Amino acid sequence: MKILIINGPNINMLGKREPGHYGGITFMELEELIRERAEKHGIAIDFFQSNSEGDIVTCIQQAESYDGIIINAGAYTHTSIAIRDALLSIKAKFIEVHLSNVFAREPFRHQSYLSDIAFGVIAGFKEDSYLLALDYFATGVWQ
Repeated sequence: MKILIINGPNINMLGKREPGHYGGITFMELEELIRERAEKHGIAIDFFQSNSEGDIVTCIQQAESYDGIIINAGAYTHTSIAIRDALLSIKAKFIEVHLSNVFAREPFRHQSYLSDIAFGVIAGFKEDSYLLALDYFATGVWQ
């Protein structure tokens, strides 16, 4: 199994940005945790992070070889029809993840352009949101 982890804007600033919402883990530490869990499950993973909406769209369009995608589109979750359309154009199922509980935050964060087309949504568990998504893909029941 091969999973792509896509991170959007400002995720690369983890550990420096609003630790009350996102925790104290750095971006590099997050990737290492995910790598360790993927290895435990025998899952091949690739990472992609960009602060640019167009780069994320291009990455999604080129993701045909992946069985699944775990995506934290960051602020683009609430604004990007382009990312939504890219996800609709591919066969891979995806899980939307968020480090913080977006529903306990500002009202504009309650709207997601991705949730209704996602296989599932996991939010509010900090770095464990990614690990829970990876664990679910590892079960194989989603296929």
